[in-house]
Formats: sequence, structure tokens, C-alpha cells
Amino acid sequence: MTGAALLALTACGGGDEGGTPAAEGGDGGGGEKLVNVYGTDGNMGNALGESFTTEGALAGMSGTTPLTSLSSDFTDRLMAIDPNLQDFNYAGETYDAIIVSALAALLAGSTEPTEFAPYINGVTFGGEACEDFASCKSIIDAGGNPDYNGVSGPLAFTEPGEPAVASFGILQFGEDNQIDSDATEFELAGDEDAAASDEGPAPAPPGTTSDDPLVIGTLLPLTGNLAFLGPPEVAGARLAVQEINDSGGVLGQPVQLVEGDSGDASTDTASQTVDRLLQQNVDVIVGAASSGVSLTVIDAITRAGVVQFSPANTSDQFTTYDDNGLYFRTAPPDTLQARALSDLIINDGNNTVGIMALNDPYGTGLMENTVENLQAAGLSEDSIQTLTYDPQAANFDSEIQQMVEFNPDALVVIGFEESARIIEGLNAEGIGPARD
Repeated sequence: MTGAALLALTACGGGDEGGTPAAEGGDGGGGEKLVNVYGTDGNMGNALGESFTTEGALAGMSGTTPLTSLSSDFTDRLMAIDPNLQDFNYAGETYDAIIVSALAALLAGSTEPTEFAPYINGVTFGGEACEDFASCKSIIDAGGNPDYNGVSGPLAFTEPGEPAVASFGILQFGEDNQIDSDATEFELAGDEDAAASDEGPAPAPPGTTSDDPLVIGTLLPLTGNLAFLGPPEVAGARLAVQEINDSGGVLGQPVQLVEGDSGDASTDTASQTVDRLLQQNVDVIVGAASSGVSLTVIDAITRAGVVQFSPANTSDQFTTYDDNGLYFRTAPPDTLQARALSDLIINDGNNTVGIMALNDPYGTGLMENTVENLQAAGLSEDSIQTLTYDPQAANFDSEIQQMVEFNPDALVVIGFEESARIIEGLNAEGIGPARD
């Protein structure tokens, strides 16, 4: 659905029953205007709530994240891999990245990255629909053409190797500062007709085998400001490899998995991990989660002739990046999430919007695309105020004060783990999600 109107979820205490922001003085508490607070995929997770001890500190804060309605069967399989999972953010996208890579290698009859990369887009559209590796492999073994519909959505990659349409979860925190799963809604954004049409070269003869196994490396956040995404992504990777190998592997060989840490953009962990993975002759590197981290390693990966396949990069910089045809992602670009986020904000009846964004490619890209969509929906330029911040700053007092002075109907925080400190400051100033 192109530009689909998303179901509005009014922030708790942030508006009347019709979703219109409360007027000043509407709470009877001294004339303060109640503000609707929104987040995005970098902070809309249960890990954010663990930073708060006061009940209701996040209650009613809502936001968007690339997310599909995962089946209980899939989440049960993930829990069998890691019984301690708290949420499933980007687990499906990670799983799908590996399944698509394996199917492309089958079609190419080769585990050489530069040989199977041209088949990756075509795995996601055209041909005969299939929903798991085993059924897709059966189609290939019979000389057919698979159209893999993944657990993270319909996929349908565009020419740059990214989803043309994606599912987004509209999430909301409850009184316990955890995501209220009963309030979650799912919506599609984008246009499947925008998918590419070139399905790649002619496939290899069915039954082709190889002496070289497909080796998958992971570059996922085990440490750093996105470490909360690590467990579900790791579980998704392990589950995909397990199920591929249970179905006979790729080209007669079991897939090998080599795991690695991406850290975050404040360290060189990712570069060190990529060096190690390349030395171990991986064919695909799944990751990084952070767009900023991926931008530090994409050249090293693609120039080495290795596929990089991110489950969580959303910066629109990658759409036109010179990647030698070797960079792909199952996460949708921020042009799609911005549409979902702006629809949520507009449908909640907000007329003025403040946006605080992490100063990195993810934060600034999503902020700029959201502003563009808000203006297209009718908000004037002077009704939107934006600022970027340094996530390593000692405090965010100055940025918070700017938003206090702007006094918006809605306030969006686009960030990672530092969002907890920002929201604490907003609550202290009476414009955060907490309500007395």
C-alpha cells in the first residue's frame, strides 16, 4: 500500500479520546500542555524500559519499527535457540538475509559471492511463491524459479537490493515501561510494484554441487548502544543456518556460521571483526545493525568481493551507495519508516512537532525524511523544529531546553540507548511521556 494511512495510537495522557492533543491546562495541573512522545526502531524496545525504575515513566510513548506480525511457530523456534529472548526485533530480517543468500547460491550453483550476488534480488519476486528454505529448495531442485516470501514480509527487492514494501509495527509502552504487545498494530508501507524486474542470470542445472561450503559471517551488536538488538538477531542467524542444514545445506555442503561483534560507531570493533571474517574466507557478512557502523566497513567488505547483507540498516544513503552490486538489506530504507512515523504523528492530531535526532546517518536521515513527509501532510516549516545531538555528550540539558521553549504538541526522539537519559530529562521538565 503506497502512503497507507496508519492506525493512530494516541499517547497515554497526550490527547483527548479523539486523538487531538490536549489543550494547555487540560490536565488541571498548572497549565502545562501534555505532549505526545514518539520513538523509532532505535529505542522502541523493552531494553529502553529497563533503564527506568519509576512505574509509568514511558507509559503511552509510541513509535514505529520495521516489524511484521511474526507467527508463534517462528517465535517458538527462536526461543528454542535462545530461551532468554525478550523481544524479536530484526530477528526475522536476519533470518531472511541468510535464507535469501543461501537460495541465491543454489540458483548460481556457486558459493562465490560475486557469482551468486546477481541472483539475490530475483529470489524475492517472480516465480513460484515459497515461505521457507526447504520449499524454495524443492522448487530449485525441480528446475523452477522461487519467490521467497520471508518471515519479515513480502521482501520484493528493488534494483538497489532493498525491500520495495515493508511491514512496520506501531508500538506503545505500557505502565510497566515495557512494550504493550496487545496494543501493537502492523501496517505496510511502500509499493511492491517498485520491485526490480531483472531476476538475474540463467540458473545453474538442478543438482549442482560444490566442494566449497557457503560461509556466513555475522557482524551483529553484541556490545555497544545497539546491544539490545544482538540477541534476537543472533538467534535469527543461528536458526536460519540450522534449518538450512537440516534441509540438506547448500550445494551438497552444510552452511558454516562464523559469529562476530559489530560494537557501535564509537569503537573500531566492527573493522577488527570484518578483518577477521575476511581472513576466515566468509562469503556473506550479515550486518551491521547500525547504519553508521556499516558505513565504516562497507568498502572493505564489498571491495573484497564479499556480500554484505544487513538486517537492520535503514539509512537511505545505502540506496545509491557504490557497492559493486554486493550490498543488500532486508530492513526497509528510512524513506518508508518516515512515511509510517509521519502518518502516526499526523493521525494523532499533532500540529507542531519537535524532533531530537542522533547525529549519525540513521538519525539525520530518518529525521529529514520525516520532516519531508510531515510537510507533505500539511504542516508548515515553522511548525516543525529539529535538532541533532551527540550521543556521547555528558548531558542533553541544552537540547531538552530547546524543546521546552518550542512547546510542541508532539516530540520525537530518534536515538539508541542514550534515549533513556533524554526521556528522563523530558520527564523532569514535564514534557516526557510520564504523567502524574
